[in-house]
Amino acid sequence: MRKTIVTDLNGADNHFRAHRAALIVFVISLAVALIAVIGMLFFDLPKQAVGGLVILLSIVLLLMGIPVGIAMLGAALLGLYALSGTRVMTSTMKSSVYNAAESWSYSVIPMFILMGMLLWKSGLTASAFETARRWFGWMPGGLAVATNFAGAALAASSGSTIGITYAIGRVSIPEMLKSGYDPKLAVGSVAAAGTLGQIIPPSLLLVVYAGAASVPVGHQLLAGVVPGLILAVSFALMIIIRAWLNPSIAPRVDMSEITWRMRFQSLASVIPIAIVVLIVIGGLLGGIFTATEAGVFGMLAALIFGVAHQLRHGSNWRGAIKMVHESIIGALTGTASVFLLIVGVEVLTRAMALSQVPNALAMGIVDMGLGRVELLLVLVLVYLFLGMFMDTLAMMLLTIPVLLAPLTAVGVDPLWFGVFIVIMAEVGLLTPPLGILTFIVHRIAMDPDTNLGHEISLGTVFKGVMPFAITAMLVILLLIFVPSVVTWLPGPSIGF
Repeated sequence: MRKTIVTDLNGADNHFRAHRAALIVFVISLAVALIAVIGMLFFDLPKQAVGGLVILLSIVLLLMGIPVGIAMLGAALLGLYALSGTRVMTSTMKSSVYNAAESWSYSVIPMFILMGMLLWKSGLTASAFETARRWFGWMPGGLAVATNFAGAALAASSGSTIGITYAIGRVSIPEMLKSGYDPKLAVGSVAAAGTLGQIIPPSLLLVVYAGAASVPVGHQLLAGVVPGLILAVSFALMIIIRAWLNPSIAPRVDMSEITWRMRFQSLASVIPIAIVVLIVIGGLLGGIFTATEAGVFGMLAALIFGVAHQLRHGSNWRGAIKMVHESIIGALTGTASVFLLIVGVEVLTRAMALSQVPNALAMGIVDMGLGRVELLLVLVLVYLFLGMFMDTLAMMLLTIPVLLAPLTAVGVDPLWFGVFIVIMAEVGLLTPPLGILTFIVHRIAMDPDTNLGHEISLGTVFKGVMPFAITAMLVILLLIFVPSVVTWLPGPSIGF
C-alpha cells in the first residue's frame, strides 16, 4: 500500500513538472512572438530583418502548438503587411489560395492519399509482413529484417508513413517479442520501416517539394526510387550485423516448418500490392503515365483489389462500401490539411521574395566561398537541429523558399535536393524530442496485446531508433559524395 502511494506521488510530481516545463516554453514562445510582431509593425526595419522575423515568428507559433499551415500563413501575412502594406497583403490572399491549389503538380496528392487509405483500410497491407517473415525470417535478425522489407513494399504502394507504421507495428512487434527479441530492436525496426513511406514513391513529401521547387513531379518521384531502396537495404544490413555480433538481441527463429512451397504461396497475397507498384512506378518509368495519371490508375487498382479482398474475406457489400467511405473521408481530411500547408508556403514564398532574404543568403554563401559539399554538410546539421522541434512538412516548406537560390548558386541539382531534404525530414520523425513516429510506435507498444507484458517506455523507443537514424545519416553522406545515385534514373534537372 505504501509503495503504491509513493509511486502515485512520484507520478503526480512528474506530471506537474512536465506541465510546468510546457508552461515555461509557452510563455517564452509567447514573449518572443510578441517581440517579433511589435518589431514588424512598429519599427522601420530593413527588409531582410523583416524576413528573418517572419521565419522566427513561424517557428515560435509552431512551438506554441499552432497548426503548421496557419502558423506559416499568419506569420507570412504579417510580414507582407510590414513590407508592402495592406494592398499587397490583400491581393496576395486573393490570389494565393487559387494559385497554390490550381498547380497541376499537386493534382496527384488526393489520389496518392486515397490509394494508401484503400490499401490500409481494406487489410491488404496486413499480409506484407507474413510474406516477408517467410522469406527473411531464417537470417540473423530475420523478423526485424522482414519488418523492414515489408515497410519498403508498403511504401512503394501507399506512401503513408503513419499508415505503414500502424499496419506493420501491430503485427510485427508482438511477433518479435514472442521470439525473444530485444524490445529496442523490435520498436526501432517498426519506426524505421515507417520512414521508408516518404522516400520510396509514391511520396507526398516528394510531390509537395516538386511543387514548391517547380520541378517535374514524375522526375522527382523517380529520383526517390534508388535512394529509397538503398535506405531499405542499409537498414537490413545494419540489423543483420547487429544480430550477428550480438545474437541475444535477436535470437534465431525456427523456420523449419516453412517450406519453399509455403514461401511461394505467400507471394500470392502481395500480388495486388505489386500490381499497384508496377502501375505507379512502372508507368512513370516507362513514360506511359504522367504522375497524376499514375496516381489515378494506382487508386483505381487499389479500389478494385481492396473491395475484392473485403468480399473474399467474409465481408459483404455493405462492409466493402463502408471501407470505401472511410477511405474517402480519410483522404479528404488528409488532402485538406496538405493544401492548407501549400497555401501557407505560397504566401511565405512571396513574403521571402519581397524581403530579399534568399538573395542575401545566396550572396552571403557565395562570399563565404562554401562549395557544394561544405554547404550540404552544414545543412545536415541545420536539418538535424530543426527536426528536433519542427514538424516534417513545416521544416521543408519553411526552408525551401530560403535555400533554393543559394543551392542553385553552388550547383546543387533541385531533384537531388528533394531527396536529400525528404530523408532529413524522415530522420526528424525519429529523433527526440519531437520524433512523431517514435510517439506513434510507443502508443502502439503500450497496448497489452502488442507488448505481451513487456514494459516499453518512450525512452526505449528513442534508444531503439537511434541506430536507424545513424544509418540514414550514412546514406545521406553517400548521396552527398555520389549525387549520381539520385539523378541517374530520372536524369538531371534542366540546366544541370
